[in-house]
Amino acid sequence: MYTSLNDYLKKEYGTKVYKLALSAVSTCPNRDGTVGNRGCIFCDALGSGSFAEPMCDSVTSQIEHAKQRIKAKTKADKFIAYFQSFTNTYAPIDYLEKVFFEAIMYPQVVVLSIATRPDCLSPEVLNLLKKLNKIKPVWVELGLQTIHQNTADYIRRGYELSIYDKAVSDLNAIGIKVITHMIIGLPQETPEMITATADYIGKSGAWGIKLQLLHVLKGTDLEKEYNEGKFECLTLEKYTEILKECLAVLPPQMVIHRITGDGDKKSLVAPLWSADKKRVLNYINNKLNTK
Repeated sequence: MYTSLNDYLKKEYGTKVYKLALSAVSTCPNRDGTVGNRGCIFCDALGSGSFAEPMCDSVTSQIEHAKQRIKAKTKADKFIAYFQSFTNTYAPIDYLEKVFFEAIMYPQVVVLSIATRPDCLSPEVLNLLKKLNKIKPVWVELGLQTIHQNTADYIRRGYELSIYDKAVSDLNAIGIKVITHMIIGLPQETPEMITATADYIGKSGAWGIKLQLLHVLKGTDLEKEYNEGKFECLTLEKYTEILKECLAVLPPQMVIHRITGDGDKKSLVAPLWSADKKRVLNYINNKLNTK
């Protein structure tokens, strides 16, 4: 067994805590020419933020709208403000301060979670995060995806592994919890390579991990590769086998924030089995609980 995010939050806050996916900035250095112009090969026009609230004048308005959608199904009163789309520390520091303070000061927000790139954590950003973390817990989510340089080059990640290591060290030094994203099923990676990435993350100083199934989405360069037959997506059975091996090499205290993922059905090209989230999670959990 493993420590899921839900288990951690219930223990920490005494109840289920829901995540509100928000939008803050509209680009990243891998799109505006600083690092690259085309983004990561798997990233769509929404910057991996298909389920985030649309950008509007006020973060508070986004939170209120997201809350209403959740409250239609539950009586939730504690939330994580999750800045999901694009690179959420890649903007002028005064703008970031305004946006993040507005989110963290919202009464029912108990955690501020910020998705970003390891190469977008300047001393000014780290200082801002340190100030925010004194108000309420701040988590930073880093998109590593793989430790293998050939794969990193293929997906156009745009930074070296040493940059990730420094980011984790810098964030830990100011008391910020780090959550690392990795993708299972990247083209040309063997199960052994994927497990090596999980093992590295487990030893890197990260507090949590998101294990994400590779999705092929419409309008991405990855879709072109897939349509040209250059790779195949994993089956549910194979994905679960590899996932199990990844979980086995992670420290028991590491919080598992995700064991799969479900792309937006309107833009999902493959694997189509991932669209049936309930069936997928039931299958995976059944296999993980099998001795």
